[in-house]
This record gives sequence, C-alpha cells and structure tokens, in this order.
Amino acid sequence: MPLVSTPAIVLATLRYGETSKIVRLATRDHGVQSAIAKGALRPKSRFGASLQVLSAGQAQIILSERRDLHLLTAFDLGVLPLRITRDVGRYATATVLAEVTIHFAPAEPHPESFAVLERALARLESVSRDELPGASLQEVWRLVASLGFAPALEVCVRDGRAIAEEGSLPFSASEGGALCGVCAREVEATVLPPDARLALARLLSEENSLPALDPRNAAAHRRLVARYIRYHMAEGAALPALEFWLARAWSAA
Repeated sequence: MPLVSTPAIVLATLRYGETSKIVRLATRDHGVQSAIAKGALRPKSRFGASLQVLSAGQAQIILSERRDLHLLTAFDLGVLPLRITRDVGRYATATVLAEVTIHFAPAEPHPESFAVLERALARLESVSRDELPGASLQEVWRLVASLGFAPALEVCVRDGRAIAEEGSLPFSASEGGALCGVCAREVEATVLPPDARLALARLLSEENSLPALDPRNAAAHRRLVARYIRYHMAEGAALPALEFWLARAWSAA
C-alpha cells in the first residue's frame, strides 16, 4: 500500500466510531477519495482541528489497493477559510462546489477541476459582499465546465447551426445550451432576453469581470444553473446543498 502526499481540500466528514472520522477529499493528484482519519476526534489527535470542511492542506494518504476507503495519516493545514464559514452566501456556495465535486469529479487525477475548486474557494474568501452573488454563479459554472459539462452558446446544441450574435437566446438546460429558432419550437426552452444572455456569457467566461445583477436576476441565473446541474450531472442524486443555495441562502441578501 503506497504512501502518497498530495494537495487536498476537505469536502465532507463523517464520524466513524467513537474517535475517528471518514473524510472525503478532493486531491490534486488522485481525484476524489475517501479516507479514514483514525483518532481524529481524540483530544490530543495529531490532526488537531485541521479536518474542517473546506480546509485545504497537504494530505498524507496510504492508498488501499483492495477497497475504496484509504488511510489518512496526516493533514498539514494550509488554509482555513474563516470568512467563508461566517457568511451564509459564501458558505452555501462553497458547499455547492463541494457537493458537485463529490458527486461528479472522478476518483482519478483531474487537476483541472481541483485547480478550479481551489481558486473558487480563495475567491469566495476575498470577494466583496456586493460582488458575491455574481462571483458565486461564475464559480459554480466554472466548476461545471471544468468537469466537461460546459453549455454551448455559439451553436445550436441540436443541429449545430450558428447562433445569431445578438438578440434573445433560446436556452435549454435539458438539451445542453443554446437552440436555433427552428429547434426552439420543438423542445422546451427558456428564452433569455439580451441582457440575460450577455450576463450568462460573462458568467461563463474565463475572466473575473462580472455582469450587473440585481437580486431578481441573480436568482433567475441561480435557477438556470441549478436546472442545468440536475439535468446533466445529478442523475437522480439528492443535492441538498444546491437546493439550500437556490432557495434559502440569499433570503437575507
């Protein structure tokens, strides 16, 4: 059983017995893995308080060759995202990112999605409160895209026709993106007005520039990405963090 060392982010923890934890980790070099941290709940545990959800650090893992539960021997804490845990919008977004990673990132090396998650958590820790709704949407879309589920905006997802560069945009979450006028008459679609279309394009861009979104428009964009995730990624899985982020996390904003 090899001992490996890899940058990692704690996605979830579960009490195991009286003194141990099972930890779900996003790792840069080995994908999403589950590991048992023996003795993590003891008062003088070598893990201390490092195994908090969303904490980042260097994980030392003994990989089991015969089962999916490995052994976590050490976790050297690098980042504890305190600001995220003190703001419901930041925390709800971070848990959506963790939930999407748990369910849909592979149990094999996928450094692209790990880098997106790592940068997203750093951004949620630092972004201003005014920019948080837009930045949250942008980071969720970026993680979705990094996992291979980016929506198409420039061509029709059904017949490949080029989409007009201006005007309203028929968008189907179930089909995977934009529709031409012909295909939009054949399937259920949401018609994005020009300003919502431009906002979505900016949210999907690689730049950090954000569209101006009032609370109503931000809520509409959250509903859109939530539908997209359910259709293309969930496959029947319960996504409680996504539902909280969608329905309740912004009620006080």
